[in-house]
Amino acid sequence: MQRQKISGKANQFTESVIREMTRVALQYGAVNLAQGFPDFACPQELKQAAYEAIEADVNQYAITWGDRPFREAIAKKVHWYLGLDINPETQITVTCGSTEAMAAVMLATVDPGDEVIVFEPYYENYGPDAILAGATPRYVTLHPPHWTFDETQLRQAFNANTKAIIVNTPHNPTGKVFTREELTLIAELCQKWDVLAFTDEIYEHILYDGAQHIALATLPGMENRTVTINGLSKTYSVTGWRVGYIFANPELTAAIRKVHDFLTVGAPAPLQRAGVAAMQLPQSYYEELAKLYQKKRDNILQILDRVGIPYFLPQGAYYVLADISKFGYKTDVEFTYNLIKNIGVAVVPGSSFFNQPQKGHSLIRFCFSKRPETLQAAGDRLLKLQTTLQSTP
Repeated sequence: MQRQKISGKANQFTESVIREMTRVALQYGAVNLAQGFPDFACPQELKQAAYEAIEADVNQYAITWGDRPFREAIAKKVHWYLGLDINPETQITVTCGSTEAMAAVMLATVDPGDEVIVFEPYYENYGPDAILAGATPRYVTLHPPHWTFDETQLRQAFNANTKAIIVNTPHNPTGKVFTREELTLIAELCQKWDVLAFTDEIYEHILYDGAQHIALATLPGMENRTVTINGLSKTYSVTGWRVGYIFANPELTAAIRKVHDFLTVGAPAPLQRAGVAAMQLPQSYYEELAKLYQKKRDNILQILDRVGIPYFLPQGAYYVLADISKFGYKTDVEFTYNLIKNIGVAVVPGSSFFNQPQKGHSLIRFCFSKRPETLQAAGDRLLKLQTTLQSTP
């Protein structure tokens, strides 16, 4: 008898569509507005701190759950921004990016047979993370144009098998920022059903039009049942450094640290030391960051207006979902490949953010964390849509 060589878990999901779009963009020389990374420099303070750490021979393993100076700096930053007092010795775990962080959290807390609630559309890692942990994702729909959820559907999603709910705010791919009222309802349900909350807050400082980031861990009754995930990647424009972090209560942290230790041992030591400089940047840095991204958002929206592509206004993060139904393509994937090959602009097909791909067939995601000249180049190419893609293919 021939044994199946691929696990049942691995057969339940595909490779990352987002990262695939970058590879296809490189193949065709397209402007990459797909993968969520800035194409501009990180703060000079971080570069200098990384140089100095390497020169000082901070090149061997750090403590597996994180370099102490970095953990202490994280705790101080969390205190001034969120108002939470966390112990860097017992409540913080440093990981290889927020991607590993979510996987470690799932593996440390979720068992086969458990259910994990995921808002849909969702960042593509969440479903596979739940599957790898042996859990069943249970999807709750976010409805356009404001990406609100139905309270009845959310209440029905909670049951005796629910172990956790994932909350990503500001949200990728929609740009939604969860309101205090929405988070209060989530907190109420978590406490009623004794459910954990895994929050992905990687875009916490990228906010528009007066939107406010509210950390679920700050709501009454949630500090000890929330696992907060964050990292350096987005706020400090160092996605390639792969330095993330988690904070949670000591009991959850102890379990997460064990899993993290056997997943990756530890994040890069000199880059953790450089992370201290990131955590010590003044408040003015975050104010200027928000202004910078406000300009980039307005720029991409002007481009989409000029080209004639409808979109949903993002409140945070650095993506915009657009509606391509007017172009007459059967699927978002077909549209996306034609956009890359014939127009020279790479985006992400919306179906990659849904459990049932057909729900995203009219959507694509643009990333606008790019230099003005990159956005301009994309805009110039997108104008060709008015003459080459307006009719049904």
